[in-house]
Amino acid sequence: MRAEQGVLLAGAGEPPGERPAESSAVAPAATPARTPQPRWKPVNRQQICLRVVDTDALVEKDHPVRALWHWLGELDLSAFGAGIKAVEGRPGRDHSDPQVLIALWLYALSRGVREARALDEWSKYEPGCQWLLGLGHLNYHTLSDFVTAQGAALDALFVELVQVLMKQGLVNLERVAHDGTKIQAQASRRSFKRAATLAACREKAEAHLAALDEELAKESRVAQRKAQQRAAKKYAERLRAAQEELQRLQAEKSAAKQAKVRVSLSDPQARNMRQADGGFAPSYNAQISTDSAADVIVAYAATQAKEDSHELQAALERVEENTGHAPQQVLVGGGYTTRQNILETAPGKAELIGSLGEDRSQNEQRRHGVSPAFFSERLVFDAEQNHYTFPAGKILADKSNKKIVGATEKQYRAPARDCQACPFRIQCCPQTSKNGRLVMRTEEGCATWKSGSASFLFL
Repeated sequence: MRAEQGVLLAGAGEPPGERPAESSAVAPAATPARTPQPRWKPVNRQQICLRVVDTDALVEKDHPVRALWHWLGELDLSAFGAGIKAVEGRPGRDHSDPQVLIALWLYALSRGVREARALDEWSKYEPGCQWLLGLGHLNYHTLSDFVTAQGAALDALFVELVQVLMKQGLVNLERVAHDGTKIQAQASRRSFKRAATLAACREKAEAHLAALDEELAKESRVAQRKAQQRAAKKYAERLRAAQEELQRLQAEKSAAKQAKVRVSLSDPQARNMRQADGGFAPSYNAQISTDSAADVIVAYAATQAKEDSHELQAALERVEENTGHAPQQVLVGGGYTTRQNILETAPGKAELIGSLGEDRSQNEQRRHGVSPAFFSERLVFDAEQNHYTFPAGKILADKSNKKIVGATEKQYRAPARDCQACPFRIQCCPQTSKNGRLVMRTEEGCATWKSGSASFLFL
């Protein structure tokens, strides 16, 4: 206490106005006035709320989904009810309305949604789908199983739709564009097996299925065993289908090539096809015919053809079968402009319009190392003597003829000794000098251009 009083007394004894310098330095500065900050309304995304929704107001009055629903309501969809056991007056779970399923799929396809899982997710929030479902939900299993099980009825509905569009004048078949595209299958290249492997796999699958049947009565987990049994049955059925497909393919091959035939375990109908990038993959060949003016598909088919050249006539038959009329013009790509298609299309009513495909002859010669200056098109051909003359003066005589569709394929080959001593051998036939240079020439038949010139236009 005394020390503290001494300090106070010392401060009190100083003359007024004479403070130490330290006391003025520690004086607090004036605090500036604080500017009020804006107050924002928070968003709570964890809250659960009940909301009143007017389902009919989800889409506007002129929305396409309303027109689609109205149009389907005027069609006879009784074919989709075949085989359903849950009927009025009897017990059973109600089935999904086929009109709803068809409308949902058609609406989704028009918006670019093509898969059942994607449609399942899309329909949870898209207004048009919510309107069709009445704010309900259909899982992807129901969506996928409907398309798989009702394939024939959907095909008939497609034909009916095309005919309705024709009666309304929206499709006139003045010009039909046709093309094909490769669709990769749900199978890997490693799933392709030969006959011996297929037989061994089927034997193991049937033994496994028999063991499951025996264990089903002993096990308490009946539901799990039944699920395993269903999976084993599906696998055994795929193996049986694969063996049948293998036998069908072997019947088309010679005895020497039958042992090399393979089919896929997971997708027996798929075929290894060349893709746009030059590689090969298990695929199907989708052939699509479209009315050019209306952009409406009038015929389609999924085929096993590895190339498009033999699919044109079948496509024209499908168009006429679906519509009752043949197209006036058919627009095709280079893969369809073959002699056979020109000859087969000529007697009909359709005018074939297409482009010539790539020059396979030049590609083949380039692959064998032939220089462009020595391509067969650059050689001198004597029609009277029926031979070619090379720059070195050597002669290529006609060696053999082969009849093909609408033409004759002639082969001209030089003697091997002439090529080995020729100074132009490296540029002319670097890879074929052992047998002599070969040139193939196609002689078009008169019938090809007599019948084809009026029905085929080159682009």
